[in-house]
Amino acid sequence: MKTNLTIAAAAVMLAACTPKFYPPQVATPDRYAYGEGFSQDTTGVGERWWELFGDTMLNAFVERALTNNRDVAVAAARVEEARANLRTTRAQYLPQIGVGASAEGEYTPETKIVQSYAVEPTLSWELSLFGALRNAKRAAKAEIASTEWALAGVRLSLAAEVATTYFTLLEYERDLSIARQTLQLRRESAALIDSMFRYGMSDGVALEQARSLVYTAEADVPQYSRAVEQTWLSMGILLGETPSRVQLSGAGLRLLTDYRPAEIPVGLPSELLKRRPDIREAHFNMLQAAAQAGQARSARFPSISLTAKGGVASNSIKGLTAANPWAWDALGSIAEPIFGFGKLRNAERAAMAAYTQSAKTYEQTVLTAFADVEKALVAITTYRDQTGRTGELVLSNDRIATMTRALYRSGLSDYLDVIDAERSLYQTQMELVNLVAQQYINYVTLCKALGGGWTEAELPLQ
Repeated sequence: MKTNLTIAAAAVMLAACTPKFYPPQVATPDRYAYGEGFSQDTTGVGERWWELFGDTMLNAFVERALTNNRDVAVAAARVEEARANLRTTRAQYLPQIGVGASAEGEYTPETKIVQSYAVEPTLSWELSLFGALRNAKRAAKAEIASTEWALAGVRLSLAAEVATTYFTLLEYERDLSIARQTLQLRRESAALIDSMFRYGMSDGVALEQARSLVYTAEADVPQYSRAVEQTWLSMGILLGETPSRVQLSGAGLRLLTDYRPAEIPVGLPSELLKRRPDIREAHFNMLQAAAQAGQARSARFPSISLTAKGGVASNSIKGLTAANPWAWDALGSIAEPIFGFGKLRNAERAAMAAYTQSAKTYEQTVLTAFADVEKALVAITTYRDQTGRTGELVLSNDRIATMTRALYRSGLSDYLDVIDAERSLYQTQMELVNLVAQQYINYVTLCKALGGGWTEAELPLQ
């Protein structure tokens, strides 16, 4: 009967060592509200999602960034730190073996000098009966998983930032090309009007208007040239290299004209919870906080320690090798916190509050992730329509500008009509470049929002 009561009491104490946690409260939708027209299959998106754009230069940039970027190296070092912490935690609860040596001497008038020598190996072991070791291991393992997903998140964000910077660079390169072409056309027009003015076929107002257009175009060229160079500097930082100028070539130049990236399957919202790095990181942070709360609860219960020591002792160094100098002792101790002015209880409350924070952070991360995907889907759909209409407008404005120039040369139109037509053409050309570049950036944003292209075999520790 006494044994049964002891077992029951131990069971109650062990149960009391585990705090009760509420699970995160986030409703997962069945499908994305703005995912109509997008495939729900995610098997077509690989880990190297940036290859969907078919640009060899972009692929090279991303690879260089993932290899050389310092932020990736820092995140990888945090993973190694977490793994070392787990090994430390495991070692903390294993028997500890040590050895000590001592030499003493005492002088009294009666005994003169009395010497003693000893060599004493020691063994100590703190038993974990109330979940301290279990929760410590859980916390350490959750920390490893969290840092691995944080590393995955850094790699995903870096790849997305490189792609965004690359498409922005292409945009500025195209803007600079249009500005230079426009400048050349306006210089030719100004030269023609100057010639017509010399022969009395045009007035001075038209000539000054033509020169004004040239000055405007000349001012735009350094603006876009500066943007190109500054973007190259930003790219160098992402690549983890000394900034350098690389000549653009290949498919990248086509991306701003008539090329469109392949459609990206979005999958189901429930899959997002399993593969998006920030969600998984927040999940394991929550598990780590739960384990740490369990540790804080365990600290309120008794701790049991076993110690033993033995060795050789003698009144002389030579005697340490004698036949029977051995001595040993062993003891066990139990320490129970009785009165600590609420220190342990408050530590537990703080740990529980930390868990609550991590759970709410997880909930917010999930909600933000769903919103990120929806916003990216809306942007892709609306930008697609806007880009198509703006492309048609560019063609129309180009025809209008060509006809107004011809009419002016024939004396059938005022030069103000030419100015308006050329300004409209220039504006819509720049707008189209921005829209096309932004559309590609929207695809990058969608890939990032979906968590990249992680497959089940490539996922970090679950």
